Amino acid sequence: MISVNNLTLQYGKRVLFDNVNLKFEGERCYGIIGANGAGKSTFLKILNSEIEPNYGTVSIEKEKRISVLKQNHFEYDEISLLDTVMMGHQELWNVIQAKNKIYSKPDFNEDDGMEVAKLEERFEKMNGWNAESDAGNMLNGMGINTEQHNLLMKNVEPNVKVKVLLAQSLFGEPDYLILDEPTNNLDAKTIFWLEEFLLKFKNTVIVVSHNRHFLDTICTNIVDIDFQKIQLYTGNYTFWYQSSQLLLRQRSMANKKAAEKRKDLQNFIARFSANASKSRQATSRKKLLEKINIDEIKPSSRKYPAIIFNQFRDAGNDILEVNNLTAHDEHGDYLIKDLSFSIRKGEKVAFLAKNHQSITCFFDIINEKKEASSGSFKFGTTTRHTYLPNNHEEYFKKEINIIDWLREFSDEKDEVFIRSFLGKMLFSGDEVLKFINILSGGEKVRCMLSKMMMLEGNILTFDNPTNHLDLESIQALNNAMIDFKGTILFSSNDHELTQSVANRIIEITPNENSDKLMTYQEYIEFKANKSVKIK
Repeated sequence: MISVNNLTLQYGKRVLFDNVNLKFEGERCYGIIGANGAGKSTFLKILNSEIEPNYGTVSIEKEKRISVLKQNHFEYDEISLLDTVMMGHQELWNVIQAKNKIYSKPDFNEDDGMEVAKLEERFEKMNGWNAESDAGNMLNGMGINTEQHNLLMKNVEPNVKVKVLLAQSLFGEPDYLILDEPTNNLDAKTIFWLEEFLLKFKNTVIVVSHNRHFLDTICTNIVDIDFQKIQLYTGNYTFWYQSSQLLLRQRSMANKKAAEKRKDLQNFIARFSANASKSRQATSRKKLLEKINIDEIKPSSRKYPAIIFNQFRDAGNDILEVNNLTAHDEHGDYLIKDLSFSIRKGEKVAFLAKNHQSITCFFDIINEKKEASSGSFKFGTTTRHTYLPNNHEEYFKKEINIIDWLREFSDEKDEVFIRSFLGKMLFSGDEVLKFINILSGGEKVRCMLSKMMMLEGNILTFDNPTNHLDLESIQALNNAMIDFKGTILFSSNDHELTQSVANRIIEITPNENSDKLMTYQEYIEFKANKSVKIK
């Protein structure tokens, strides 16, 4: 058990946590959520003793091992991939090094023999004989081939380093596993592998993530950091979100009786439990909603942006025609090859590719930021398209404030009009006077969304729009994309957003492009079945 007692942390006058009391225990997975800047990563560092609180204590059972996902991608540059993974179990790694040092002595004596015998006993207790094969199997499971295992970390791509450091944190069955944004920069296949690993993991997991599908799949509990307090709830993220929203609606109905409110909650829990029983998690050792206590559920005080995409007019039937579009990268390799399709009114199309640069290239071409090598595209005459690119830094180089920045894109210059769109994205008061070149990544995305709302396009294009956004903004954007009546072209690393929005999937590949009228989950199952048949 990790026990947090009367924890308080503040920097100057700013209080992050005040008198927090929590326990993390058993075969549970705790998802830490909170707005950007609420202190999620800081809280994990306190649990791991990297940061000392002002008051209070964190106590951990003796002889229990904590493993943490490392964030420094250069720390192990001179070490092989396999050894980097095994170093995740530091005690075992120290025993291996001590053994090897003694065995390599040219003057091996009786005392050395007694010392190494003790080390061999410790080695066996820690399952050391299987350590190398276990580490290798873990790397293989993440898609890192055996031929790469003895390469130095400095000689592999950044996305491989991410996987190796993740494998390091998981290695050796730690008693407590602390993961800060583990799905960042992982492909869908590796995220699925990680979900399966954590569902079978027999100890305690504490994780921060903005990936809602990931949180829904693995979490038994949600830990909400909100207004200097930390509250613990049973259930996954979707349960927490939907139940807190239900309570907010109930609170606005002042005349509704307590008994009716309680009945509504009980009905909601019953419906949610029935849906959860069909998920992968319900078949694992983690049961989502075993002990829901109605009295512990509270309405969230978190603020959600009001993202509303209106169309300047309904588009006609001709939306977008793409004919034999081809494009290359700077080395002359194909990014897009002979891509052809027609988009119909109201379609919401998710674009997939193993190399995301192919999608970005396509979006840049149709938004006239890049030229194709060959082929053509044509938008319908009644369309207006707005674009949130993956890299939008070019929009934020001027030294002007937010309100003047947004005014540049508008025919209507009135300040009240401009502020209304910024206010929807939670820029209020003097915040609109901040200079755009010093904004955070999340603030820049919120500015771009304000711009898209103001321009009222009937075709919206998003390239990884959830990057840098907190869970509240992701949820609001997801809902807005579902509600939008026009056409959407998008790519996203957020499984839940893609599944809930897309009704058509186009996958760009160097050899054969794929185009299917189906949901994301149906497409995943289609690809899996196709792969099985090929084998």
